[in-house]
Amino acid sequence: VKTSKAKELPPSDPDWLYTRTASMVRKIYIRGGTGVGGFRKVYGGQFRRGTMTNVFCKSSGKIARYILQQLEEMGLVEQDENGGR
Repeated sequence: VKTSKAKELPPSDPDWLYTRTASMVRKIYIRGGTGVGGFRKVYGGQFRRGTMTNVFCKSSGKIARYILQQLEEMGLVEQDENGGR
């Protein structure tokens, strides 16, 4: 599965989901209150459109949402009253 529509290929590392999870836990620890939209911005990148100029493109929201839900089930993160985790 691709991690963003801006990516041409899926991740080559078979353990990419664990790496992304560790990165997200670290970002939540450093700066709490980050939600799915914030992580979409963080992991987004330049969308190459051929001869047109590059534009920023957000990453996949399902991956961020799935990881946050799994972390909630494990009890590592919890919902923030102002939104985010």
